[in-house]
Formats: sequence, C-alpha cells, structure tokens
Amino acid sequence: MSPFLQDLPEPVAAARGVRLLLWRDDLMSPDLPGNKARKLKYNLREARRLGHGRLLTFGGAYSNHLAAVAAAGRLHGFTTVGLVRGEAAGAPNPTLARCAADGMALHYLDRATYRRRAEPAFLAEMQARFGPAYLLPEGGTNALALKGMAELAAEIRQHVAFDALAVAVGTGGTLAGLLTGLRGPETAVGVAALKNGGFLKDDIDALTRAATGQVFSNYALATGYHFGGYAKYSADLLAFIQQFEDRHSVLLDPIYTGKLLFGVLDLIGQGHFAPGSTVVAVHTGGLQAWAGWQARFGGRR
Repeated sequence: MSPFLQDLPEPVAAARGVRLLLWRDDLMSPDLPGNKARKLKYNLREARRLGHGRLLTFGGAYSNHLAAVAAAGRLHGFTTVGLVRGEAAGAPNPTLARCAADGMALHYLDRATYRRRAEPAFLAEMQARFGPAYLLPEGGTNALALKGMAELAAEIRQHVAFDALAVAVGTGGTLAGLLTGLRGPETAVGVAALKNGGFLKDDIDALTRAATGQVFSNYALATGYHFGGYAKYSADLLAFIQQFEDRHSVLLDPIYTGKLLFGVLDLIGQGHFAPGSTVVAVHTGGLQAWAGWQARFGGRR
C-alpha cells in the first residue's frame, strides 16, 4: 500500500462493515504540504506563462493559504504580497512570522476594506499600489485550483479502489476539485468547518460549473460538525484530536482535519456509508495552525 495511505481500524467502522483509510497529503512535501500545494500547482504555471514574478493574495491572520503562497514564492522564485484581514497588533503571530521569513510582504486591511477583496475596482487599486501581480483569491480557490485537486482523486485511485472520498470544506474548492476527478459510482463527502455552511453547496456547484460546465450530484455536505464555527472548538474536539493521535500516531488540526475525522466517524456510525464500502478521508495538512493555536491559547491541546 502507498506510504500516503493508512488504514484506520476504528471500532465503529468495523461494526458497520466499512473500511476507513486516511490519505496523508500532509506528508507530500515538508515545505508545501496538503491541498494548498495542489491548488497552487496550475496557478503558478499560469503566473509564469503570463510573465508574472509577483503573487498577490488575501487571508486571515492564521491563514494556511497565506503560509502556502509565501512558501511557494520562496520555492519557485516569486515575490509575494499578502493582504491580511485585520489591523496589525504588535509582533506577528507564528503564521505571519513564517510568511515574512519566506519573503512575503504583509499589509493589513481593516475588515470593511477587506470585504472588497473581490471587487474589480479594488483589485485594480491593489495592482496599482503593489505593482503588476498574479492575483490569487482568498483560500486559493479558482478553476485552476480545481484542476490540481482533481489529480488527487486519480492518485488515490491508483493505490486503492474507493467508494467515497471525505474532505474538510472551507471555501469549497478542495471538494469541488475532487468532484471533477471522480469516476463512475464514486462519491464524496465534505465536512464543513464553518457554521451555517449550507451556502457552500451553491458555491461548490458554481465552481464545478465554471470549471467543467457540470453540476455534480454525487456528493453530500455535512454541516453539523463545525463545533461552533470557523476556528471554533470545544473540549470534545480537542479530546478527540488527542485520542486520534494516541490511536493512530497522526496529528490532526483543530480547524479542518479534526472536524473532518470526527464527522466521518459519526457518519459511519449513522450508516451513511453502505456496508462493504471503502472510504478514504483526506488529511489536507494545515498543521501550521498549531503554532498559532499555542500562541493564542497557551498550549497545543
């Protein structure tokens, strides 16, 4: 079996006759792991094709996306500019300090200004201010990102026949990309990491329509595992992450993958997956979030 695939012998899965596997995309690269690298792959090629040497993007103060773009710039020879939601407050947190160490120029936008990040006039202002740049949306989700994520479904299929893929959902780009890479009876489940995530279905459908002209029906969006909202948590979630690491020697993060695996195991227990199914949950990385977690809350757990 691939070194990126790991069996998860969970009692609830055994009881339901479901084989549960974990795809370790977090192990793909020490510098640029997980779904962010896949989302950036074809965007970086397009930036090169268009003759850009600078990447400009947006994100919150603990953004995995900002960290990934900064690392990609260092690795691939781009200068990078990160427009950060919120006011600068003292020393940068671990995420932004890492971004700066990777060469990213950080600029802070108040929340009202940040809400304009998709407006063409505002983007033109930013281009005028920071110079010509290849624009990456918040979270890195666009049609080229979907192309990179579609390749993951094919990679997993080379190693194991699966019935369903399961992934955490933030902007919807990772799930949308996986959908475009599914074949035949394969399905997907997205576990929303934010509260009131029902709107994400429309976003996912719009993304796949724009990328392929199709809207897919072979997926489910689980919205009940957000633990209070984006970047929110509970003692139960933290205990689950610790227990999961104890059982499988795999560290999850509290923003995305912890909620994903909690949700997948609960869905298995509810009978969401048919007996005999093989379900592959995708560990999309994001472990840099723990440094910020420690800075905010005083400990990893």
